[in-house]
Amino acid sequence: MKLFKKAQRGFTLIELMIVVAIIGILAAVAIPSFMDYIKRSKKSEASLQLNKIGKNAKRYYAETGSYVATTSNTVPTPVTGLACCGNATNHCPAAPSSFVADTTWTALDFQIDEPTLFVYKYTGAAQSFTATAVGDLDCDGTAITYTLAGTADKGNPAVTITEPPVNAD
Repeated sequence: MKLFKKAQRGFTLIELMIVVAIIGILAAVAIPSFMDYIKRSKKSEASLQLNKIGKNAKRYYAETGSYVATTSNTVPTPVTGLACCGNATNHCPAAPSSFVADTTWTALDFQIDEPTLFVYKYTGAAQSFTATAVGDLDCDGTAITYTLAGTADKGNPAVTITEPPVNAD
């Protein structure tokens, strides 16, 4: 006859609460970092597209001796503007026809064929230009602006991208 019963071992309430607390602390640290990574990945679109505009503008300058000049400010494209929030996935719908219809974008050989988070604008003269990308990444009413400035010093075209301040969105 057994004098001692083998004790059944399970989790006590305290042990369970400790596990839940640890998971809560990990989530409190991980979620803000994850959201920061998401915002940074969304911001990369503007840099990539402005870089494309800059390369095409420098190519145009090398071929013609001047940047693409605009007689007036180009319409922000896609023309939906910052009303992109509220659309499917909060992106501006793809509007390649609005790029093709504008002679400035055609001269720069630039268009976007898929939904975008930013609206692009170009203003240029013979020896300089400015291109901007404006977007509201989290649809909170706070827009951020990336600026690409192009200059020509003694026939050498150069571009510089200016990013918005950190945490401006």
